[in-house]
Amino acid sequence: MRAAKKPKRKIRILIADEGGVFRLGLKRLFGVEDDLRVVAEADQSAQVLELAKKFKPDLLFLQTEMLGDDPADFLGQLHHVWAGGRAIVTNSGPSCDDAERYVKAGAGGVIMKSTDPPLFVKCVHKVMNNELWLPRQQSPLSAEPAPVASEPSRRPADTLTRREKSIVSCLVQGWRNREIALHLKITEQTVKNHLRTIYDKVGVSDRLELALYAIHKRLELPPVTPVPTETAA
Repeated sequence: MRAAKKPKRKIRILIADEGGVFRLGLKRLFGVEDDLRVVAEADQSAQVLELAKKFKPDLLFLQTEMLGDDPADFLGQLHHVWAGGRAIVTNSGPSCDDAERYVKAGAGGVIMKSTDPPLFVKCVHKVMNNELWLPRQQSPLSAEPAPVASEPSRRPADTLTRREKSIVSCLVQGWRNREIALHLKITEQTVKNHLRTIYDKVGVSDRLELALYAIHKRLELPPVTPVPTETAA
């Protein structure tokens, strides 16, 4: 007889949010997933470090208001008592600058509370897979017209080719080089070559900086289909 499969290890989650309805909603959402389990909840910032130390969760959903004035300091303390976990910052609508600030402070992702429920589950799996999760829709552009420059200038992003923009679009979605290569029907080495060229054009040094640049500058990128999968031989 074939040996029975071992049950899939559950991802242990701590939800830290002042809103009881939001915590309940996430708990119910994750409760129907076979591999997700909410092990603790916090409704005050003072509880977070203690609960993280006690339960050692794999992942923490952390409301921005609980980060205080210095997100890097709070996340640093969290990492000190809970080195094996990852944090996802939740907010009613973080701006591009907010998202960049939280990720640089040590968060594995940023997600808006208004995001569709299935995307919270996808966010968990992406971050647990060491991928960055950033909000796709940011605050609306200001209604005030932008100042007109005395001389028209070309932004570095304007020099990107359509192929390069497609790669940036895939990267912002959190795809790996292999997945991008499959989608565009090119080799992984070609993807790496394109990325080096893109880094040079826009003045960044790695994938994270490029993703943050794309969101901060609101680049117009081509849409991408769901992440491709390799066909078994």
